[in-house]
Parts: sequence; structure tokens; C-alpha cells
Amino acid sequence: MQQLRKDNHYVPKLYLKQWTHNGKIPTYRLLVPSSNVPLWKEQSLKGIAFHQHLYTYLAGQEETDEFERWLDSEFENPAEDAIHRVVCEGRLSPEHWRRLVRFAVALDVRTPARLREFIRRQSDTMPTLMNETLERSIMKLEKAASRGESLPANPVGGDNSFPLKVSIERQPDGSGRVRTETIVGRRLWIWQMKHLLTETLRKLPRHKWTILHAPSGMCWPTSDNPLIRLNFQDSKRYDFGGGWGVKNGDVLLPLSPKHLLYTCIGTRSKQRGTTLDKETAQLIRKLIIEHADRYVFAQEPSDIHLIRPRLVCPDTYKNEQAEWQNWHHEQCQAEINLLR
Repeated sequence: MQQLRKDNHYVPKLYLKQWTHNGKIPTYRLLVPSSNVPLWKEQSLKGIAFHQHLYTYLAGQEETDEFERWLDSEFENPAEDAIHRVVCEGRLSPEHWRRLVRFAVALDVRTPARLREFIRRQSDTMPTLMNETLERSIMKLEKAASRGESLPANPVGGDNSFPLKVSIERQPDGSGRVRTETIVGRRLWIWQMKHLLTETLRKLPRHKWTILHAPSGMCWPTSDNPLIRLNFQDSKRYDFGGGWGVKNGDVLLPLSPKHLLYTCIGTRSKQRGTTLDKETAQLIRKLIIEHADRYVFAQEPSDIHLIRPRLVCPDTYKNEQAEWQNWHHEQCQAEINLLR
């Protein structure tokens, strides 16, 4: 039997190795417990950008790392050669570009920053969505029954991976009350990521991608939230809430200290290998740093602390550490309770 992968790297090691020197990557932490913590620390790839059991979930009564292995086999490994060709200025076939884009989309959805965003959004919208969906489903079933039509065996659609519990509570008058329950947490997040990386990814329009180069004397950093979907008006007016199908939206992903995967949706791309002017490159470097969640990675220590001062707060640091230590137990218990 394969050993369970419990250290789930949300930024793949094969990606971060482009910034390493002698197997170590200079790391700037954005949340620290004390001002005595050095600004930069060299980390091993194995020991950074992961959480234990981030993607583990219960399949029946057993823990599974199926999603972690699926990300590896479908998105990470296929992109390794393409990233290597970018860094070495090699030829890229249409298949290499396809693999780079798939890798980029997977990076976009799998980070803790996206997890927190997902939980906030679903906590606000899920109750209303479930009620409306349930009401529509009951109406369809009632109409089908009144016409004498056979009812579907599985109204949910046959997807047993969706964390949903449906029960019927009998009422004293002989009627029934349908109750639906789900968990806004790891299991629902994994289901959504799988949906996005299969169904939604296939429907994304084809964009014209290119590779842009950093100018001489400048290097791209990267982060633990590396893909940027940008709504940009000018250097003072922009946000990171862009979408994959929004016209004139910018999508950026550093692939190495010198190479940046880029598209502007709906517009013609610059020629591959174009070296950006220093002003534009400095703005992109600033965007990469601002978009980071908890870590910035660079080829060597630099002035990043002047662009993005770190937060020194022992309580916040301690609370966040405790949340991740309790993550797996709490999520497993919630999944078990849903199955009862």
C-alpha cells in the first residue's frame, strides 16, 4: 500500500526550485511572532509552503490522499518539462503551453489564501443556494410524480464526492420535511477545486499566452499565492479580483526569477521573450509581493520589507498556528458527523 501523503505542498516543489540555491530558498515571512525573527531565512523546499492534511479527506471510514496525487499526476508532473523549457529558452509546442496553463489554473485554486476566500464566500451564499436548489428540486419531483413519470435514482447527479446529506423528517400530518446539510470546509473545497479543474477548465476560452522577461538587474520574486488575476486601470487603481474570462484582465505567474507567464484576456500578446522596461517590471514585482499571503520567495534577500512590511503579532501568529494544528482533526470530525 502507498504511504499516505500528509505533508501537502500547496506550492509545488518543482515550481519553487527555480528560486533555490544549493537546495535552499530565501524566504520572507509576512507574519512573525517577534521582531527578533530575522527578515529572511533560507528554507528547504521540503519544509516550506505546505500544511499537513490540507487535502486529505475521508472516503468512507478511511483517510485518502487521492486529491494530492491527482494534482501531482494531472497538473504538476506534466508541466515540469514545459517549465524547464521556459527557463532554458527552449521551444514550446502547443501541448507545452496547454500544460503550463493547466498548471497555472491549479496553482490558482489550491492555496490557503484561496481556501479562506472560499470559506468566506460559501458561508455567506451557501444557505440561500441550498434552499433555492432544494425548492426547485422538490417542485420538479412533484411535477414528475403528478405525471406518473419515474423519478431519478439519484437527484444529486451521481456525484458522491459532494458533501451533502439529505434526510426526510416525517410530520404529524403525514407530510414530510426535507432537510439538507453540508460542511463549508475541506471536503466542499476539494469538490469545488475538482469541478473547476475538470468541468470549468475545459470551458475556459483560449487565451494568447506569452513569456515576458525581467530586465537586466531585476528578478521576479514569487510567493505562496503566486498566480495573480488582476483588474488593472493604472498603477494606483487595481485589485486582485480579476477573473479568467474578464476582457482586458491580466493573469500573471512568475515561472523563474527571469520568466513571467502572462496573458491579457482578449488582447494580442507580446512576443515571447520580450524584455519589459524597468518601470513596468518594477510594478509587476510590487504586485507579486502585494499578492503574497504568508511568504515571499526570492532568489536572494532584497528590499521586499520596504514594499510589504511584515506583521509582528504573537497572538495572531499563535492563533493561526493552532488553527492549522487542529485543521485535520476538526475537518475529519465534521465529515464523520455529516455521514451519521
